Amino acid sequence: MRQPQGAYWRARLGRGMAPVQGKHVWLHGASNGELASASAVLERLGQARPDLHWLVTANTETGVQMVEGWHLPRVSARLAPLDLSHVSRRVIRDWRVVAHISLESELWPHRFRASPGPVILLGARMSAGTAKGLARLPGLARAVLSHVTLAIAQDQGSLDRLSHLGLPEKARGPVVDLKALYQRPAGQVPDEALRAAFNRDQTWLAASTHEGEDEIVLQAHAETLRSDPDLRLILAPRHPRRGDALEALINAHGFTCARRSKGEAPGTAQVYLADTMGEMAIWYALAGRVFIAGTLSDRGGHTPYEPAQFGAALLYGPDVVNHRAGFERLAKASAAVEISDALSLAKALLALSDPSDQRRAGKAAQEALHQDIDMSELCARLLDQLATA
Repeated sequence: MRQPQGAYWRARLGRGMAPVQGKHVWLHGASNGELASASAVLERLGQARPDLHWLVTANTETGVQMVEGWHLPRVSARLAPLDLSHVSRRVIRDWRVVAHISLESELWPHRFRASPGPVILLGARMSAGTAKGLARLPGLARAVLSHVTLAIAQDQGSLDRLSHLGLPEKARGPVVDLKALYQRPAGQVPDEALRAAFNRDQTWLAASTHEGEDEIVLQAHAETLRSDPDLRLILAPRHPRRGDALEALINAHGFTCARRSKGEAPGTAQVYLADTMGEMAIWYALAGRVFIAGTLSDRGGHTPYEPAQFGAALLYGPDVVNHRAGFERLAKASAAVEISDALSLAKALLALSDPSDQRRAGKAAQEALHQDIDMSELCARLLDQLATA
């Protein structure tokens, strides 16, 4: 639930955040995806340093709610304050911040400059387009990156671009894609009613759809039903607040619909609208075929690592800039199917109608995305940075 405007702006200005006593490491991520990728690392670091507390901030309230749901010891989740000089100094002072960790593409000049301890980029991502823009301000880019003491990039290209922009040579760390460290949430499993309602071989999931993609998904579902009338669709929008509009769209296509947020049983509905937050793992577990959304829009695509963990056959569109390295691995191994519109999506779904083909494709995706990442070594590098905190 969105907090009142007054409380929202107090949080954004670093006020009314009710600081917790003790030294804090400030970890910041934009939203759910970035923070979820670092959850396993955060848990491991917390166990290794029980003397430290953690201030985790997100740019979205849903990100804050997700972190609160982890129930990790000594972790406080708050809405991210604005990156203004006096605001950053206030937060660092009030929370006794001793180090700052920033996830993926989050670069904040005032936070970095005000940090009294190490500044770490974790899972750093720097696209060619962003790097080109920052290159027009070489002094600013160099000044910001000069405060970074360790950069662990998610791909070699990002690390090279950060270095070109001014990342100190001594701050270059290993290349690690945090998304590959994804672990299934222990508490997110389908209940008996959901398992009874959905035959995984006859269910497909459109995961984290954005506006404009839902129409394509529903058109593909209509086309697929001509040949496979028993196929079920779980439609999980990226933003659940679009639930009412999506229900109307589903009805306009003539589909029967059940809605998760209303507590409606899925029954035999042709479309199950999963308009809730923090339950994606449940839907992955119920679907043998998964369309990774954000890839038929201008959003850069969502992670392929999570659905791959569940052994689902993967389908995706052409816009994969956010996870280019992972999708390139899938393409190289022919372990996922790229589609471009409703018709090609329907054809891909029908081509994977055979349960054995689904499982074979799911296994191929898991193998293509597997990375020999030593979590202990990664955390050792981070703990070395925090040794003086």
